[in-house]
Amino acid sequence: MMNISVTTRYLHLITDHLQQLHDTNQAALLQAARMVAEQVKADKLVYAYGPGGHSNLGSQELFFRAGGLMHVSAILDEGTLLSGGALRSMAIERTPGYGRIVIADYGLSEGDLLILINAYGINAALIDAALEARERGVKLIGVTSVRHAQATPANHPARHPSKKNLYELVDVVLDSMIEVGDAVLQIEGISQLVGPMSTFATAYLLNSMVAEAVQLLAQEGVDPPIWRSGNAPDGDELNNRFIQRFKGRIKKL
Repeated sequence: MMNISVTTRYLHLITDHLQQLHDTNQAALLQAARMVAEQVKADKLVYAYGPGGHSNLGSQELFFRAGGLMHVSAILDEGTLLSGGALRSMAIERTPGYGRIVIADYGLSEGDLLILINAYGINAALIDAALEARERGVKLIGVTSVRHAQATPANHPARHPSKKNLYELVDVVLDSMIEVGDAVLQIEGISQLVGPMSTFATAYLLNSMVAEAVQLLAQEGVDPPIWRSGNAPDGDELNNRFIQRFKGRIKKL
């Protein structure tokens, strides 16, 4: 039998994983979608925060995105963005108390909805963000890997002092089912795995949640404002119809 290429193996691993997410997250996706739809119906923002290196990509995936809801406000705090320095980002995501400062800075309060995105679901900034939000009466959706959190030792240096996991603190968990270490592809002669999975998994769950939310809104006769690509011929014209509605409300718009 002819050897399968590395890219083909990676493709199969990705598609099999996405199918598994589809099969196991349906109830949670619908519950999360209903929470998002209710915020949009009330003309309230949906906040998204991914404290930690590449987890920030999840909040960016939802924000100012062609085909995405305009009601999303990404919490793009410079502390954990890789653009500020990778090692600096890791140090800050491990700093107790930091996540509380970020949530307070955005002024989240009772009745708000926050989506917390982190594949591993254990770091100090993330857990503090969840705890601060809960104390403020904020509704929480978590996008994380339950198995990764459960497999991470209690004494891991990234953990919050409480040793809590994100999936224990949120109202709804979208389980990305990422294996320990994230990478999934073994190449003969190489000691470490390559080919991470978390970005694919997170993007699938988030965009599926949005699609389900829009479907729910459509069933109730609500046509929510959705971003059109600015590179499409009519993109600027369509988006400009709603810009003033969100300027001043969405911090990073």
